[in-house]
Amino acid sequence: MSSSEAIPVTLLSGFLGSGKTTVLNHLIRALPRTAVLMNEFGEVGLDHLLLEKMQGPLALLAGGCICCTVSGNLAPSLKNLYMARQKGEVPAFERAVIETTGIADPAPILDVLLHDKWLRARFQLDGVVTTVDAVLGTQQLDSYFEALRQVAVADKLLLTKTDLADAAGRAVLEDRLRVLNPAAPIVPARQGVVEASEIFGLGMYDPAAKTPDVRNWLGHGRYAPVRRNALGRVRQADAGAESHDGRIRAFSITLDTPISRVGLESALAMLVSFRSEYLLRFKAVVNVVGEDAPSVLHGVQHVLYPQAKLAAWPDDDRRSRFVFIVRDLEPEFVAQLLADFADAVEGTPPPVVEKENRP
Repeated sequence: MSSSEAIPVTLLSGFLGSGKTTVLNHLIRALPRTAVLMNEFGEVGLDHLLLEKMQGPLALLAGGCICCTVSGNLAPSLKNLYMARQKGEVPAFERAVIETTGIADPAPILDVLLHDKWLRARFQLDGVVTTVDAVLGTQQLDSYFEALRQVAVADKLLLTKTDLADAAGRAVLEDRLRVLNPAAPIVPARQGVVEASEIFGLGMYDPAAKTPDVRNWLGHGRYAPVRRNALGRVRQADAGAESHDGRIRAFSITLDTPISRVGLESALAMLVSFRSEYLLRFKAVVNVVGEDAPSVLHGVQHVLYPQAKLAAWPDDDRRSRFVFIVRDLEPEFVAQLLADFADAVEGTPPPVVEKENRP
């Protein structure tokens, strides 16, 4: 199955009570040929859409939607759902939405989608959408690091309950979200109503169709630039809820000269091996030594997406461009690490970066 035939999957995240299910209700009315996978199915109400006929963990919804309870591992649930589709036991859904629990870390779900070969051949991650409560969002970001992490990994942020929020408080929250995740568009969802086009087709890199959107997908110009500094180190986490935002840093790094393939892979391996808990999200378009077209890569925490190669450069800029969102990690440390590995060549041991004591 080619990437263009794979079923797109959207991960719908958001903190407790932020309106994920309300948004979902609206979406499955607008796009009925949608499969929905969620945790704790019995505690989630999808209005009056559920039909009486149940097929094990599957529930047929009005208009041909399917709802699946994820009990245990996600992979078997997705595989069973796909096989039921192939056998005609459920409607031929065209897309899937995975709704996480309110305090869920998105990374393990992304890990399943990207590293299970059987699933990767049949499903394609389309994007991560995070709902943020316009009324309680500021309080949740202050109190719960999980809420910050959900915002940091998102491709798009849905601001819910905007009809209940005062203008001044909403403006402060939106400014804060732009600092935490500069490249994620913020879209208001009044009473859960949002255009389906705002949820699906978010531009997670697809070499068959998304080449013209690479610059927008990367969002390099929206991040504060940082240069290398040999003294950069892991930061000690500050105490107190008010310091949560200070632990999150969003920044860009530019390398003027091409980076060797072995250097690129060694630097990424070092980051993931020693710093994965600090690495919330990164994207990059990289000029690799000896290659005519750039490589595109991105990841969430320890989950590295398979590297892909563009057919051509998206613009006249041939520099390697990286964007990062990290926690408790100095941007200069990351810049120095990339610079140290940039000149590594095949057969040459890469620079040694000692594993530091963690806070």
